[in-house]
Amino acid sequence: MAKLLDRPYSRYSRDAAVLLGQLIRRARIERKLTAEQVAERVGISRGLLRRIEQGDPGCSIGAVFEAAAVTGVKLFDADRVTLAAGISANTAVLTLLPQSVRVSTKAVKDDF
Repeated sequence: MAKLLDRPYSRYSRDAAVLLGQLIRRARIERKLTAEQVAERVGISRGLLRRIEQGDPGCSIGAVFEAAAVTGVKLFDADRVTLAAGISANTAVLTLLPQSVRVSTKAVKDDF
């Protein structure tokens, strides 16, 4: 897990990655799937699957989510319809928000 040292991650992020990796590994073993079978279905190497299962936060989020999907680990407490509705609602809100955030360079005079 040398990649963990390349970039500082918050304790929360590291713990979340470890927990998700453990859930994926547990689900794989409970479904009697080998690492090779899961890696092949996900389209990744066994080494990357090993890193995912060890909780390496440097793994691609797409690979992690796909490994979770293949092994049956639910990422959200929602079915596909609820997820689609959430995506649609967030898309509508994001459309109304500014495209970027800019820091104001003007000093605000608030001495009324």
